[in-house]
Amino acid sequence: MVTRMQAGDDFAAVLAAAQLGQEWAFAALYRGLNSRILRYFAARVPDVAEDLAAETWVGAARNLRSFEGDEPRFRAWLFTIAHRRLVQHWRESARRPPAEPLTDLDGGHTDAGEVEDGAVQTVAAQEAAKIIAESLTSDQAEVVLLRVLAGIDIEEVARILGKRPGTVRGLQHKAVRKLAATNFFFEALTQ
Repeated sequence: MVTRMQAGDDFAAVLAAAQLGQEWAFAALYRGLNSRILRYFAARVPDVAEDLAAETWVGAARNLRSFEGDEPRFRAWLFTIAHRRLVQHWRESARRPPAEPLTDLDGGHTDAGEVEDGAVQTVAAQEAAKIIAESLTSDQAEVVLLRVLAGIDIEEVARILGKRPGTVRGLQHKAVRKLAATNFFFEALTQ
């Protein structure tokens, strides 16, 4: 049984098991990508990041059987769901009060090491979110978050945001310059 997706795990086998309803496989996908989803939302809407991440996973679970592709395509698919959920949240936020938080999809089963790692990642994500929010335009922040946190290539980011790849490259370049000026630099942006 796979407990945590690592580089080199057989993604296709884990995905196939998740699509057949195997809880361990869906949990492996969740543990492998949820921290990135949380950081994405924390940078955009920190007050409801966990709620939106949970809603993203619920949407992914509903449509998982129809997904076809490899691991990078799965990440792009998942972050497309997340981005659409974020846009929907922004549209609805003025019309309704915040909802009660959803429960953990993993049933709250974590060990002490995972809790500590999660706490460190949360603090780092909050600091990164603050710097991104203060330094970048909304479009630049979206590009940074999708490129760095999700590890999505420029063409996929362009598709998710409904922009041309050249526009995404330009936004990324400007974001890197701004972040470098604030002594906050993402190595992954330059790769």
